[in-house]
Amino acid sequence: MSATRTAAVPTPSLVGEGLKKAFRTHPSGVAIITANVDAGPVGLTASSVSSVAVDPAAIMFSVTRATGSAGALLAADTFVVHLIDDAHAELAQAFATSGAERFTPEQGWRVLETGEPHLPTARAALRSRALHTVPVGSSTVVIAEVLDVLDGPLGRPVVYFDRRFHALPAA
Repeated sequence: MSATRTAAVPTPSLVGEGLKKAFRTHPSGVAIITANVDAGPVGLTASSVSSVAVDPAAIMFSVTRATGSAGALLAADTFVVHLIDDAHAELAQAFATSGAERFTPEQGWRVLETGEPHLPTARAALRSRALHTVPVGSSTVVIAEVLDVLDGPLGRPVVYFDRRFHALPAA
């Protein structure tokens, strides 16, 4: 006689906690995403940016909750995804912290002719517009067409790993 075993199905909260733990030790690139809306400039830090296609040029990222900066960014016609380097780690932390100083003159922001905030010292800036947004739980996945690529100086890349920003060695 064989015994049948049934595997326990984890609850979503346990799976979600496991997912956070797994990705905490999976390094990801860091970007600051900015837009200009009626209330003024908005921005946030994202570690979920990736390339989707070259022709047409497209990227994707996700934001948590469609409120605050994320909600304003989702409502914007266009936005700029800044791929940053280690010189911008403190700035990325500010854009990840609610109520922190953003868009100060000391941070080096400029305004593009099209109105979006631009950080010219970023490794690259991808001026984009959303093609599709997909709500997934408390997040929204954004698939965006890249309209312009603005090159910047090449510093040491920065990644997010175990809840902190880390510089990679120069290539």
